[in-house]
Amino acid sequence: MPNLDLDLTGRRALVTGSSRGIGLAIAALLARHGARVAIHARTDGPRSQEALASLAGEGHTILAADLADPDAASALPSRAAEAMGGLDIVVNNAGIYETMPKAGEDPDQWRRIWEQTIAINLTAPALICQAAIPFVEPQQGYIINVSSRGAYRGEAEAPAYGASKSGLNNLGQSLAVAMAPRGVKIITLAPGWVETDMTREILQGAVGPEVLAQFPMGRVIDPDELAWLVLLSVSGKVDSLTGTVIDLSGASYLR
Repeated sequence: MPNLDLDLTGRRALVTGSSRGIGLAIAALLARHGARVAIHARTDGPRSQEALASLAGEGHTILAADLADPDAASALPSRAAEAMGGLDIVVNNAGIYETMPKAGEDPDQWRRIWEQTIAINLTAPALICQAAIPFVEPQQGYIINVSSRGAYRGEAEAPAYGASKSGLNNLGQSLAVAMAPRGVKIITLAPGWVETDMTREILQGAVGPEVLAQFPMGRVIDPDELAWLVLLSVSGKVDSLTGTVIDLSGASYLR
C-alpha cells in the first residue's frame, strides 16, 4: 500500500476563485500540506488579503484577474509561475451560476448570460489549461477542473451553467489523453450542492428544504470534502485518475 503522507512541500499551486468558499478551502488545505499557493480573485480587495493571510506557511501570493477577459485568463498561469518560480498544480475552480430567462423571452439578456457563463466557466479554464502546460515540468503537473452535477442532470433555469460544466468535463477528458505522454494529469471533480457563504443563504431560505431533500444523508457537501479530494488527486498516489470525472454528489442523483 502507498504511504499516505500527502506532503506537497516545494509544490506551487494556482487556485482560481480562491478568495472564499470552495476555492479557499482548497487553497488552505494545499497550503497546510506544504504547497505555495497563488490566490486568485477578480479583484485584489480586503477579502483576498484576508484569504492570503489565513494560509499556513509562506511564499503565497495574490493574483487579480477578470476571467471573463480571455487575455487575462491566458496570462494567469505565466503570472503565477513568475511569482512562485514555477507551477505544478492548477485548480480551475472559479465559476458563475446565473439564472436565465426562459428560451424565447428577453433574448438580449439570455445571450448576455450565456456568453458570460461560457466565458468564465469553460473558455477561461480551457485557456488556463493551455497556457499552464509550458510551465509545468514533465511528469509533475496536475490540473484539477471543478465541474458540477449540473453537467449530468441539466439546469432548467440556468442552461448555460449546465452546458458549460458538461463542456468542462469533456475538456478534461480530452486534454488528459493529449497530455498523458507529457505526464500531466487532468482530473475533473463534479460536486453537488456545496455549503459556502454564497449558497448558505439559499439553503437557509424557502427552497432550502427542497434542496436538502435531494440529499439522502440530510446535508449538502462540505467544502473541505472537496478540498481533500483535490489534495488526494494531486498527491501522486492515484495518478490513474487522470481523465476521470469524479462525482461528489452525496447520492443526490444517480446516473
